[in-house]
Amino acid sequence: MEYKKYNKELEYSYCFGGFPTYELLINKPDTVETIILHDKAEKNNELNNILSLAKKRNIKVTTNSKLVEKLSGKGNVYIMAVFKKYNQELDHSSNQVLLCNPSDMGNLGTIIRVMLGFNYNNLAIIKPCIDIFDPKVVRASMGAIFSTNIKLYNSIDEYLAENKNHIYPFMLKAKDTIQDITKKTSPHTLAFGNEAHGLDDSFLQLGTPLLIKHSNKIDSLNLSMSVGIALYEFSK
Repeated sequence: MEYKKYNKELEYSYCFGGFPTYELLINKPDTVETIILHDKAEKNNELNNILSLAKKRNIKVTTNSKLVEKLSGKGNVYIMAVFKKYNQELDHSSNQVLLCNPSDMGNLGTIIRVMLGFNYNNLAIIKPCIDIFDPKVVRASMGAIFSTNIKLYNSIDEYLAENKNHIYPFMLKAKDTIQDITKKTSPHTLAFGNEAHGLDDSFLQLGTPLLIKHSNKIDSLNLSMSVGIALYEFSK
């Protein structure tokens, strides 16, 4: 098969780097089509583990340096995998994170990684949004995306019809602060808005809106930073 530069219309995507590829093989091996190596791939434990898992799963491994360079667009990628895109369902008995219209690939990947670090394995995303399978998202997550259940919804109403978790919308207009909240309901959903606009005022009527109080020297926090703070506080 002739692999093309990534675009969201493809039925497959790419995983660049040794560690994300290992995570893909551990958590979503049935989606992997092939492993492609650069001839500069260092023969170390990481590569040996990848080759061992590929052999165990009967996954084809080839060496094609030009293809790796063409598809990755970077000079420091020596291991990559091609995997089929897949659909997922959320575990509605567990705590979740909800993102409304995320638009930054690096932020989304970082959020997925931080979620996994605090044992949040379920992510709901309200469309429109960026492509969750874009290789930039996959790489920013360092492979954590393959351990996370992610489902896209057309609207917040569609999400609420399926999920009965208590909602904690994080908003600048909220009256209660995350620093002051003492009782945390579970299962819950921590909800965050777009990087530029946040959540609209309708979310003030949902659950318990919260504010992350900070100094007046800045107007707001970065989205991934806000999610990280919330996950830390709710994991106490």
